[in-house]
Amino acid sequence: MATSSKAKKTVRIASGRKRARQDVKLNAANTALRSKFRTVIKNVQKAVLAGDKAKAADLFTSAQKVIDSVADKGIFHKNKAARHKSRLSTAIKAMSAAQ
Repeated sequence: MATSSKAKKTVRIASGRKRARQDVKLNAANTALRSKFRTVIKNVQKAVLAGDKAKAADLFTSAQKVIDSVADKGIFHKNKAARHKSRLSTAIKAMSAAQ
């Protein structure tokens, strides 16, 4: 997507060529982290829907580290990370109240 359009640009200045190479690598790293962020959230949500409170709580503790890491790196805003953690936490707490 974004990497293919950057690869097609022909930059004449050496520093610009280097920047274009770095952008491809950074984009790949950011994409991987964004994907990991979404995956850990989906895993917790699946555990909540399955009704497995212990597994959901365990996945949530590991997901918090990933969510905070992505927010610290600036890939997502800190408020977005906090919102996701809050909603997941609320869903897990609601499971114990329902039982």
